[in-house]
Amino acid sequence: MKIAMVGQFPPHVGGVGVHIHTLSKELVKQGHEVFVITYPHKDIKDIDGIHVIGTKGFNIPGVRGLMFKKNSKRALENLLKIEDIDIIHGHYLFPAGAAAVEVGGEHGIKTYVTAHGSDMFEVYKKQPVMRSTIKNVLKKADVVLAVSNALKHEIIATGVTGISNKTRICWNSVDINKFSPKENDSFKQENKLLDKPIVLFVGNLIKRKNVESLLEAKKIANSDYYLVIVGDGPLFKKLNEKVEDENIRDVIFLGSRNDVEKIIPSCDVLVLPSFSESFGLVLIEALACGKPVIGSNVGGITEIINDDVGLLVNPNKISSIAEAIDKVINDVEFRISLSLNARNRAKVFSEVNVPYDEVK
Repeated sequence: MKIAMVGQFPPHVGGVGVHIHTLSKELVKQGHEVFVITYPHKDIKDIDGIHVIGTKGFNIPGVRGLMFKKNSKRALENLLKIEDIDIIHGHYLFPAGAAAVEVGGEHGIKTYVTAHGSDMFEVYKKQPVMRSTIKNVLKKADVVLAVSNALKHEIIATGVTGISNKTRICWNSVDINKFSPKENDSFKQENKLLDKPIVLFVGNLIKRKNVESLLEAKKIANSDYYLVIVGDGPLFKKLNEKVEDENIRDVIFLGSRNDVEKIIPSCDVLVLPSFSESFGLVLIEALACGKPVIGSNVGGITEIINDDVGLLVNPNKISSIAEAIDKVINDVEFRISLSLNARNRAKVFSEVNVPYDEVK
């Protein structure tokens, strides 16, 4: 079969891109042909047997979504002129999902859309002007996929006619061969992080990820550790300035990285203190590396972290975050116990679920 995907894809960094890449590789492995239409980037190229099509436009926050909806729709139309596409799959309800359902509807092609989290938890709930657009995508899609039960409940709560019957769970998955406990001291040596435990955050530096509370927790910590922050985003400069102005010690910003599988094995615990989170892909990546995890008691995070592998915290209470980190860092026996259970927990999420009825 020939499947056309629309959404974020490498070299763009992010959980949606990882999800599409993982699913696409499995489809290629099974003998299907996959085309991915993604945001503009100078380094667009085919990878792992996947045909990658970059659109035109600019990556300007607030503008790129509208441009991508228009340009990805045009790219899909052009693809249909030369390929007999069987399935169209839009990842993220807007703009990718909107482009997918419009083209799929016009050409009578089965269309799937995946909600990845912030499209429902942030855009739909906090931007009233977008609600009718997102409801329209949910209405037009043949099948709606959600990456967690928490997200599925949000989608059903929209009240779109027939939505409960066509909404399914499609978990994120982790490559347990790529993410493994094999620690390489080169990361610690390069960054001179050999003398203290490492607390790691990986993600976009946006308000929802609540990195500022991690910095506040560092200030009141009763444990001594390096806080390593991997990621980029609109708050990068502000957070760096906060560390400098308030003299918060032992905080290292690494910026965006595409080699997190080499960084995670060097940490002692990974923390994701988000205010909202549909799933938290980085959590299962850390678990696959045999690492304890700390996450907010919200959304899909609660479907990943149990008492055997980590701790849940209140993202609105800095003391809750600080105490959880202190517990894992100061209690070595507790940390080792969590680590011993981590990889087995990750294996629950290691199987790639191909969600298409047409692919058996």
